[in-house]
Amino acid sequence: MEIKTINATISVSPQISAADVRRIADQGFRSIMCNRPDGEGADQPTFEEIEAAAKEAGLEIRYLPIVAGRVTDDDASDFGRALDEMPKPVFAYCRTGTRSATLWSLSQAGKLPLADIMASTKAAGYDMAGVVRRIVNGGKTPTDRADASYDVVIVGGGAAGISAASSLKTRKPDLEIAIIDPADIHYYQPGWTMVGGGIFEAADTAKTMGSLIPKGVHWIKSAVAAFEPKDNAVILDGCRVVGYKRLVVCPGIKLDWHKVEGLVDTLGKNGVTSNYRYDLAPYTWELVQGLKEGRALFTQPPMPIKCAGAPQKALYLSGDHWFRNGTLKDIDIQFMNAGGVLFGVKDYVPALEKYIEKYNADLNFFHNLVSVDGEAKKATFKVAKPDTDPTEVTVDFDMMHVCPPQTAPDFIRVSPLADAAGWVDVDQATLRHKTYDNIWSLGDVMNAPNAKTAAAARMQAPIVAQNLADDIDGKSPSMIYNGYGSCPLTVERGKIVLAEFGYGGVLLPSFPKWLIDGTKPSGLSWFLKEKLLPPVYWKAMLRGREWMVKPEKVSAS
Repeated sequence: MEIKTINATISVSPQISAADVRRIADQGFRSIMCNRPDGEGADQPTFEEIEAAAKEAGLEIRYLPIVAGRVTDDDASDFGRALDEMPKPVFAYCRTGTRSATLWSLSQAGKLPLADIMASTKAAGYDMAGVVRRIVNGGKTPTDRADASYDVVIVGGGAAGISAASSLKTRKPDLEIAIIDPADIHYYQPGWTMVGGGIFEAADTAKTMGSLIPKGVHWIKSAVAAFEPKDNAVILDGCRVVGYKRLVVCPGIKLDWHKVEGLVDTLGKNGVTSNYRYDLAPYTWELVQGLKEGRALFTQPPMPIKCAGAPQKALYLSGDHWFRNGTLKDIDIQFMNAGGVLFGVKDYVPALEKYIEKYNADLNFFHNLVSVDGEAKKATFKVAKPDTDPTEVTVDFDMMHVCPPQTAPDFIRVSPLADAAGWVDVDQATLRHKTYDNIWSLGDVMNAPNAKTAAAARMQAPIVAQNLADDIDGKSPSMIYNGYGSCPLTVERGKIVLAEFGYGGVLLPSFPKWLIDGTKPSGLSWFLKEKLLPPVYWKAMLRGREWMVKPEKVSAS
């Protein structure tokens, strides 16, 4: 007997015998449901035998037989009612457990989020991709198949999605392209560090999505529920189906604020802020200006996160303000980093360490934020240093800048496109999906081992556009991605350490060393960040003008 737990309410399994029933009772189950008709297999015990054993063990039992491959909408409704009525936890079985898992999935449509249903069944070993449309449709079989279809569908209207659409439209003007994204506003997120440092205004980092969608590209203002790559279809909330010939997946990354206990309840008040949100970055600057003495915490969660330098950028700009106004001597700066190094590319560390020293900040490695009590001004960290048992420490604070834990979006994580860790599974050179040849991915959501930055998306967009265009023309991909990413580390007002690197930490500078030495603080790099990059983003990158982009071509050898 193999018990596969879906959640605390129900577990499923392949066919059981009468002898297994006592063990089921001993495991704490209070009822059994049989979803397999009698006589399906020669060696199959009858329901009557299982029922007798269940009654002897003091378990309630139900018989809801389902013919293999024919789970109807009524069957799912009947299962849901039975599940509500039966004592919990319930043990359900059929020949393999798949029918029971399918019935549960359909019965929970509208009660649980699709991602939770898919994740629970996937963890139990059952793939519900075949019934995802029915789950999205409230557990009912959809009847409408007359939905839209496009040459290229792009999931995500962020920096990666709009840039890819523009670059593709430049190469193939006649393509029917659709971008799927429910958001009304598009944000220039790299600017939020500068908002938190009092350099940019928040309003300057936002534009309406409609004003940025490339001319001739359709905008489907909806959320994606699921993918059916074998049928070349994207399922939207409400069970609308969008077909495609080729698909580009770039919905960004999920900021998992709820993963830190108490954090959501205190964000934006009690001295707790984050430059990772448009509405909170101004509060960061307000707190920095108002703090005259006390302790300031800056946190960084485990990788991967987008813009891995952003947590310490907030520290540096804050420290610089306190240094300039003479209050630094009265402020205790603590950098609480879940990782074990200040920055992942060692060439940039010496310059950064000098600023850590300048601002008299303490580096606390292997400290991961797990809970916040905003009113009490206390933060608790799990400390997991190598070769030592994990411990917890609670630290008082007067101000805290939080970088939230991050993960792939739920609808990506449970989809057929994801790798074991939940990220879209691509070839790191061509950015083409490893399993589905007509799917590409870029930006924060895919699993290539590059830094998740806007500069990386700027490089990736033309590569995906060209390789997709090559595919349309019947050619092999001609462009490869070297892992380029850039992190302008704002070490003080007016100076930046311009980190540019690719796969394996290889330095990939855009400028000659005599002009900008990225390993040292530079005023020219600050000018680039403050004055040049915003218009490059709005007027070039998002419009398919590929300035400052030189993708590598596939070698002919």
